[in-house]
Amino acid sequence: MSKFFKRLLNDSSSSDEEERNMWFAAVIEFERQNSQGSGSGDRSSRQYRYRDRVSGHSRLLNDYFVENPVYDETLFRRRFRLSQPLFLRILHTLQQHNDYFVQRRNAANTVGLSGEQKMTAALRMLAYGMSADSLDEYVRIGETTTIECVKRFCQGVVEIFGPEYLRSPNAADISRLLRKANQRGFPGMLGSLDCMHWAWKNCPAAYHGMYTGHVHRPTIVLEAVASYDLWIWHAFFGMPGSNNDINVLDASNLFANLQEGCGPSVNYTIMGNHYNMGYYLADGIYPKWATIVQSILHPQDLAHEFFAKKHESYRKDVERAFGVLQARFAIVRRPARFWHHEDLTFIMKACIILHNMIIEDERVDDNGLVAMASGNDDYDSLGTDSPVEVSRGPISFDHFMATNRAIRDSNTHYALRRDIIAHLWTLHGQGVIE
Repeated sequence: MSKFFKRLLNDSSSSDEEERNMWFAAVIEFERQNSQGSGSGDRSSRQYRYRDRVSGHSRLLNDYFVENPVYDETLFRRRFRLSQPLFLRILHTLQQHNDYFVQRRNAANTVGLSGEQKMTAALRMLAYGMSADSLDEYVRIGETTTIECVKRFCQGVVEIFGPEYLRSPNAADISRLLRKANQRGFPGMLGSLDCMHWAWKNCPAAYHGMYTGHVHRPTIVLEAVASYDLWIWHAFFGMPGSNNDINVLDASNLFANLQEGCGPSVNYTIMGNHYNMGYYLADGIYPKWATIVQSILHPQDLAHEFFAKKHESYRKDVERAFGVLQARFAIVRRPARFWHHEDLTFIMKACIILHNMIIEDERVDDNGLVAMASGNDDYDSLGTDSPVEVSRGPISFDHFMATNRAIRDSNTHYALRRDIIAHLWTLHGQGVIE
């Protein structure tokens, strides 16, 4: 209230009570008109848009979810990146976990957005990497609500499906991986290891130096292990882009279970020599450890050349997994536009979980046929006929340090690589591997 009006109201000359009340009402109306639109938080300055959410929900159901939809299962798979049964399985699980995805009425008895609309908005943003307001015309959902859907969807997927689809391989998984590795000529191989950088467009200016590395822009590193079927068994995300692959490996928990003695161990024999730790194929930047096998940069004979050829071929499994992950979910291929590191972590983990769920849902058998899995199928129920020793229980500190030294033993690294080279060359001479 201005000083002029305060003096006017307090003036002793205005003795008439009715006149004072009229002046007071005029002052209140004047102040109210001046305060309208002065701040972004004023409700009167926000424009309300009637989006007709019910018609948007009906259109979405008629397009994809009725008995005879406009678009068939092939188009559904292309646009949502997953099958309709898998979509509904995730939706029903999310609705039981968080009532945010349940359609409700607000205080004005108006029907809100349905779970199909919210999940469609989240999946479209993950799949196409589009802006939040681009879904308004079809899904009838606002920009801020779309961003909220993406955050809640990714967090729910990680909390519900993370323990199953981001776990380390168990005994059954290792048995299947060892069978396939033995067919390839690499006994004891558990997958291939590498890192991927995700550009962070909206990285805070104070963090630019820490997150900027060899790509000359802020990035966040994902360390992953992928198998022959592109399943991602290990995902360590969050390290700043200024770190190289060695720094990320030292900070990750890739060999934590092996060091602590609480996971399956691998026992196999190559050229008469026994080994009790599995290994991963990696490129030349990684250290010479007993659990990492690298290629030969300059092979000097035919055996070494054949090993380098096969090594580079099978090491591409993780590169293919990165490519498929980015092709399915463009949000991790394009620069991230979210501000908070925690949101990016949930998004990356959710995309990896969905990637593994799609692989399980569209599993390819040994005959090359696609076997669509139901929600109750278990990906690791494929037999355990390989030499795998399950959990060995707690160990002492001395045993922990001895295991740590065995993992980092370079002599075992070179001996293992020599045995693999000889084994591959023997199989090639027998015509087993071309």
